[in-house]
Amino acid sequence: MRIKNGLHAIKKRNKTLKKAKGYYGAKSKQFKAAKEQVMRSGNYAYVGRKLKKRDMRTLWIARINAGCRLNDINYSNFMHGLKLANIDLNRKVLADMAVTDEAGFTALVETAKKALAK
Repeated sequence: MRIKNGLHAIKKRNKTLKKAKGYYGAKSKQFKAAKEQVMRSGNYAYVGRKLKKRDMRTLWIARINAGCRLNDINYSNFMHGLKLANIDLNRKVLADMAVTDEAGFTALVETAKKALAK
């Protein structure tokens, strides 16, 4: 008795076509074109997840820098002052403080300035 693989092949094709739903033209209808596009899309998504981290860090640094400029200090001196004052806050938290909690951020800037003056 031979073993046929028809059902599993159909399931595999349908899974790929389901991922390709919404693609333009043949890429959403024909299996061969859909398979190629799904693989390419997966690669783009993988790279995009890495770039997202880089973009967010850039955004956080820009927000921190803007908050620093309002308090008459530049970004690099502020970060160095925090390090000297042994304040370990990551850039995500600092950026959120710069946007939402201006009084708290100003207090941090003053602490960094004092640590730089020593």
